[in-house]
Amino acid sequence: MSADAEIRWVPVREVGEVRMGKQLSPSSREAAGQHPYLRVANVYEGRIDLSDVKAMGFSSAEREVYSLHPGDILLNEGQENLRMVGRSAIYTGEPGAFCFQNTLIRFRPRSEVLPEYAQAVFVRWRAQGVFASIAEKTSISHLGGNRFGSLLFPLRSLVEQRRIIELIEAVSTQERAIVRSIAKLKRLGEGVAAAQLAGVELGRFEDVIEYGPQNGIYKAASSYGVEGTPIVRIDSFRGGPSDFTRNLLRVSLTAAEAASYGLAVGDILVNRVNTPELVGKSTAVRELVEPTVFESNMMRCKVRADRAVPTFVEMWLGSVLPKKHFRVHAKSAISQASINGCDVRNCPFPRIEVSEQRAILEGLTAVTTQLRLEEAELAKLRDLKQGLVDDLLSGRA
Repeated sequence: MSADAEIRWVPVREVGEVRMGKQLSPSSREAAGQHPYLRVANVYEGRIDLSDVKAMGFSSAEREVYSLHPGDILLNEGQENLRMVGRSAIYTGEPGAFCFQNTLIRFRPRSEVLPEYAQAVFVRWRAQGVFASIAEKTSISHLGGNRFGSLLFPLRSLVEQRRIIELIEAVSTQERAIVRSIAKLKRLGEGVAAAQLAGVELGRFEDVIEYGPQNGIYKAASSYGVEGTPIVRIDSFRGGPSDFTRNLLRVSLTAAEAASYGLAVGDILVNRVNTPELVGKSTAVRELVEPTVFESNMMRCKVRADRAVPTFVEMWLGSVLPKKHFRVHAKSAISQASINGCDVRNCPFPRIEVSEQRAILEGLTAVTTQLRLEEAELAKLRDLKQGLVDDLLSGRA
């Protein structure tokens, strides 16, 4: 059956209401009618985090306009990271319990569109760079309500929408099970490591640093494309072991830039700008298949081989005490937090010999081996899911 027979391409604004939220102002912070609102920091891909919700003044008329209802989809309107523009989630809370700020776009589907189907389309658009391609690119990239509303939406029958949602959910159920297993293994590993390090004297991370921290390179969005040098970005790793041999964006560089910001096996990357709970996430570079650089929102450190094992450093920086250190010292901005080189150098670090670090890592071998297997399985499943979603939403399947 041809895709054209099943899909009608209709502007987004014709299949749902597109609305920007209320702008935050100094007067609104003190105004009467204080009411909780959601902002970029609350909206992640597929979930809404209510752990840090702000309030501002909304009149009764404004609450009618800006209140959220179950089934509304919130999209990040502005982001420092271009690839995160359009990140979306479905609101499932009580009607009217929250309003929303103008850093978000609300899409309220009409009766011919299921919220889960619309959100699947938006997730695909973000992954394919559709939102990035239409965003206004400044220091903060903006999607824009009008530009978003003009995108052509693949409208199908409700029966087909339900079928697509069911297939995607079947794979997502497997994905969530593996994610839970990985989280359990990580907690187990952290517990084993914490027991082995109990009572160890602490120094500072700078005691084992040979070079750095060095901020990465900033390049305009126009420098990114299908050719060039692979670049590690903040969404290229989650903290802990990472794979920098595939799925990286590429950027055009001069030879001097490539040399100055080129990564090497054993380098430690620390995320310096992100949401408050992710700032400070770290990873050790394990393998590279071609020259690769790192972006400006992270820092690179080289550790002394006689004082630290990179994989031990990675494990330690992902543990409770360093995470607490980075949270305490992070500087807050709108929906973002940042740390600097001084914060990284002053991070607590155990005063133990390289041989002891290796012994601790060896004690974690069984856990880390299973963790690597689970993460490889998750990567395969996500590749499968992406291909399935592309086929379903494009009409190829």
